[in-house]
Amino acid sequence: MKDFVLVCDSACDLPNDFKKELNVDTISLVCNFKGKEYFDDGESLSIEEFYQGIRDGEMPTTSQINTYRFVEFFTPYAEKGVDVLYLAFSSHLSGTYASSLSAKNELLEKYPDFNLQIVDTRSASLGYGLLVSTCAEMKKEGKSLEEVMAFAEENKFNLHHIFTVDDLNHLKRGGRVSATAAVLGSILGIKPVLYMPCDGSLQNFSKARGRKAALKELIDTTARHIKDAENQRIFISHSQCIEDANWVAKELKEKFNVKDVYINSIGVVIGAHTGIGTIAVFFYGDNREPVK
Repeated sequence: MKDFVLVCDSACDLPNDFKKELNVDTISLVCNFKGKEYFDDGESLSIEEFYQGIRDGEMPTTSQINTYRFVEFFTPYAEKGVDVLYLAFSSHLSGTYASSLSAKNELLEKYPDFNLQIVDTRSASLGYGLLVSTCAEMKKEGKSLEEVMAFAEENKFNLHHIFTVDDLNHLKRGGRVSATAAVLGSILGIKPVLYMPCDGSLQNFSKARGRKAALKELIDTTARHIKDAENQRIFISHSQCIEDANWVAKELKEKFNVKDVYINSIGVVIGAHTGIGTIAVFFYGDNREPVK
């Protein structure tokens, strides 16, 4: 059976040492911060500097991976005849997936035998990271590119993304909530609880009065949708609120006896749109739409 390379992009929010351990290659999106462009590679711009900038009033923006960069990235694999499976950031949140398809078409004109397969994960942050992690473990077990790709396509809509944000203004800036909702939410202490439906977008499905109630809603929603908790590893991402992330992890372990919980910071590309105080829980369960 022919070996292959598993590729993801930086919107998966997996740290570099984790990806190295999984033997996953990465191409980075770009964050525009303080008038400069930084690759979201975990090195060009530190998490601490980035979130301090947000506290100081910076409004970072992000850029997708363009076709040229994908062609440049995949060309060495094409030249060597190495098969590649690229798991891509949700097409509803970025044009990165579309750019990768354009790059594939361009590469096949020059390298017609190049086997480059691309999956639109319809996922983001550590939800995307959880799918990448699962697929990497399957590859280590000797599964073929076709088997790993089939798993990703068949299971991506069972991978739940449940999260809450502390500041509605970042979602307002990204068009996720109205200006009125953001103002009223700030005044009344309303914290939205959101999820990612099957199209890979972000949707609000519940409102909680206060931070603690929102965190409890994450736990309760997980309880309604998780499957086989004892045999899976739940991922939690956060933006500068590790205490809340640890509290959620503790509750998940106690209530569901999950196999393990992994926590990591939200990276600069995702964090540019969610701001400080975001907590997200990712797990395999029933079909992720509709969430109730």
